[in-house]
Amino acid sequence: MEGLPQDKKIILFDGVCNLCDSSVQFIIKHDKKDVFRFVSLQSELGEKILKHIGVNPLKVDSIVLYEPGIAYFHKAEAAMRIAKELDTWHKIIGYLSFTGNLGNFVYDLIARNRYKWYGKKDECMIPTPELKAKFL
Repeated sequence: MEGLPQDKKIILFDGVCNLCDSSVQFIIKHDKKDVFRFVSLQSELGEKILKHIGVNPLKVDSIVLYEPGIAYFHKAEAAMRIAKELDTWHKIIGYLSFTGNLGNFVYDLIARNRYKWYGKKDECMIPTPELKAKFL
């Protein structure tokens, strides 16, 4: 897909979810190698990327990790792959085997209840000027 940085991993996230917003802020803080870029699932670009990789936007659970020209991952596998790249002790989580049925069960449980447990915003966050470069 044209216009996307080929050397960055792209995280598509639920822009109105408080848990997702907190997770994005955490990832940005610990992305010392500048690996990730972020796109809200609700944005026009987010919808274009989903269409490009063949993911139905109505069936997205709240996070997709897209590695341009390589592959995309969702649910627990996306979370584990993101964790591996972070400059924090949380990267250990990325090396655990929480993918597959158990990992996705836990992921789905949290995803289904994220608005009830963590709340929801009326609109996507607007990044500060210093964070704007992290968002596509």
